[in-house]
Amino acid sequence: MTCGRPLRTLVRVTSSPAISLRRRRFALYALFLLPGLSMAAWVTRTPAVRDLLDASTAQMGLVLFGLSVGSMTGILSSGPLVIRFGTRPVVLVGSSLVVLALPTIALGASTGQPLLTAFGLALFGGGMGGGEVAMNVEGAEVEKLGGRSFLPALHGCFSLGTVIGAVLGILANGAGFPVVPHLVVTAAVGAGLLLWALGGIPAGTGKFTADERSAQSVTPRPALWKDMRLVCIGGVVLAMALAEGTANDWLPLLMVDGHGFGATMGSLVFALFAGAMTVGRFAGGPIVERVGRSRVLMVSALFAATGLALIAYVDSQVTAVAAVVLWGLGASLGFPLALSAAGDSGPNPAARVALASVIGYLAFLVGPPTLGFLGEEFGLRGALVVPLVVALLAVVLAPATGTRRPMVGEQPMEAGPVEAGAAETC
Repeated sequence: MTCGRPLRTLVRVTSSPAISLRRRRFALYALFLLPGLSMAAWVTRTPAVRDLLDASTAQMGLVLFGLSVGSMTGILSSGPLVIRFGTRPVVLVGSSLVVLALPTIALGASTGQPLLTAFGLALFGGGMGGGEVAMNVEGAEVEKLGGRSFLPALHGCFSLGTVIGAVLGILANGAGFPVVPHLVVTAAVGAGLLLWALGGIPAGTGKFTADERSAQSVTPRPALWKDMRLVCIGGVVLAMALAEGTANDWLPLLMVDGHGFGATMGSLVFALFAGAMTVGRFAGGPIVERVGRSRVLMVSALFAATGLALIAYVDSQVTAVAAVVLWGLGASLGFPLALSAAGDSGPNPAARVALASVIGYLAFLVGPPTLGFLGEEFGLRGALVVPLVVALLAVVLAPATGTRRPMVGEQPMEAGPVEAGAAETC
């Protein structure tokens, strides 16, 4: 999930005063918990789904391609939809797609239809990507109105959801609970969270008037591709997105096929990764304030690269488990901090973060099938050389994410009351 001050440019304070800030906070907590819970339910059962589909590693890569396509479609469409309709309908549709996706995946797996399973993953990716910007816009307004940090804990709820979902997946694997009812029950829980949360999301937040949309469409845009600093930041976004996405897509199978773990232990290792991500996100804000964003990103990329290298080249289950912790800590802050850096890199922050997001989501688009095909040829451990090399590239590019000083005559970007550090992590 992404966050950062660029999203504040979309906020229009048109929400109803009848909904308290406390109600809105807890509604967003639930909405961020939902996709984390659902994602972990799917990820921990990927070995079982693979067996039901009787799919090879390369075929599973193509199935996962549905998630990539859906994510890219959702993230590209969400911003314009929020501007036109406001956050509430976009959140409703996006979260509903996440809920509907799990039964669709279950149906595809139970009937042995890879295309239907991929379609379910496309629904999931589209719903999660589509709802993401809308929930961040709503969260940014709540943070500004409340006058205290909110976004870091909010995005920590997504990681917390993955931990809860992973633990439930471990129990389901250990008890031999069938994958189809597991996914259906998780969808029912998600539907309950969504129904409860919608009462705390006011109408109108983020919506632009027709005149505002017209003015925005005729405003000249700078040639962002010529900004080499932004291109370097985009490389960091791509690298850290690939590091995180590789674990979400392949970690249980990597532990099962690459290190000889059983399905239950493979899910447990994913839970460990999710736990490390959660700790990193909740604890990252104060660290960033003390040592700076670029240094945190450099160390994060080194952690991720070290974890990937140990898993790929050390034939030890104990080492693999320890390396997953490094991998999770390294991946936890990389993607959101790099997006925040993109927004800080110059004028027109919304366009900058959009461009960096597109670069980063290329990792989600091409990563699963690429690793699947490489895994078919060299094994999943051998395929980790791709995210490993890219993570090392992020170490080199990390200095570009440092705080930028405005040029002479340039207006400083607007900062909210909790801007320093609060919008740095998610």
